[in-house]
Amino acid sequence: MIISASRRTDIPCYYSEWLLNRLKEGYVLVPNPRNANRLGRVELSPQQVDCIVFWTKNPAPMMRHRLPLIDGMGYTSYFEFTITAYGREAEPNLPEKQTVLDTFKRLSDQIGPYRVDWRFDPIMKKQQVSDSWIADQFEWLCRELHDYTERCIISFVDEYKHTGNRTKALSSEEMLKTAEIISQIAGIYRLPVFSCAEEIDLSSLGIEHASCIDQKKVEQLTGSRIAAKKDAGQRPACRCMESIDIGAYDTCGNGCTYCYAVTSEKTLKRKLAQHDPNSPLLTGFPRGTELITDRSASSLKIDQVSLFE
Repeated sequence: MIISASRRTDIPCYYSEWLLNRLKEGYVLVPNPRNANRLGRVELSPQQVDCIVFWTKNPAPMMRHRLPLIDGMGYTSYFEFTITAYGREAEPNLPEKQTVLDTFKRLSDQIGPYRVDWRFDPIMKKQQVSDSWIADQFEWLCRELHDYTERCIISFVDEYKHTGNRTKALSSEEMLKTAEIISQIAGIYRLPVFSCAEEIDLSSLGIEHASCIDQKKVEQLTGSRIAAKKDAGQRPACRCMESIDIGAYDTCGNGCTYCYAVTSEKTLKRKLAQHDPNSPLLTGFPRGTELITDRSASSLKIDQVSLFE
């Protein structure tokens, strides 16, 4: 079983104490995004959890103490760490960019470059974002990060009703032009670039489709072959293997203007206020009237023989 923590919120930044408590307790309750009266119970023993994939823009709160404890409990993990070119106008609650870059480097030094993917995501179309600006920003970030990761994953922004006119999708021509800029710069630093959940074919530019929750990476980290299935719950172009997400929507405090996972500021404030690190739920406590179903899965390991023996 692969645990995604989480596409829906930044658990490493805001909820790592809660996560550590859930791992110690051995289970978590996950609300159904479409029906709050239905909860899924997910067992979290190291014998069942083959890998935890962390999605974050600022893992600093968990790095010093909680991540070593999680590793020491026998869990395998790696990070999808997003660093964009945007500033406080788009990401108002994140630290200054250089601080985030320093955090990325410290995390890489702590656990190794292979366990920290750099996501340059999302790429947006904005009036003030010219090709030269993207080139300058990406080159700066690439220069800073290429020694601390083994791949860069890019994605182009999608439009959502709740983001209004703050985001605008790129045309195919714009995607190709931007991807070419990125590919050329990444090539200078010998950093492989992949695309995330994109229909467009960028292979002519040396950019292949990515699996962010990646069978090969999990196999390499665990030393076992993995029986992987494509995640049917994701977009058709997504190549991630199947996982169970333990996060919740409308709970991330980063404030990114392009975010698909926060639909209401009012709901966000309410859920943040309800959070208790001792609860089995990310926000609030079970009322006792919910229907709870078992969503646990067994280990996906085919064998326990090291791939490198």
